[in-house]
Amino acid sequence: MIIDYHNIITIAPGKRSGKPCIRGLRITTYDVLSWLAEGMSREEIIDDFPELNNDDITACLLFAADRERHTLTIKAL
Repeated sequence: MIIDYHNIITIAPGKRSGKPCIRGLRITTYDVLSWLAEGMSREEIIDDFPELNNDDITACLLFAADRERHTLTIKAL
């Protein structure tokens, strides 16, 4: 199943200073990506935050990958 992160990741100016959040919750994509980078498994994240599911975590990864793809790299001279 292909996940469309556009239906999961939301941005609202008044919520978490406009950072990308999951389904309007106060959990940001940065939060989830940080937990994964620190070694938490998907299961551990969902156990700690039962309002999240596997699709939410996948959406964060897809969002980050898409954002990275659109990042401009400037080489130093």
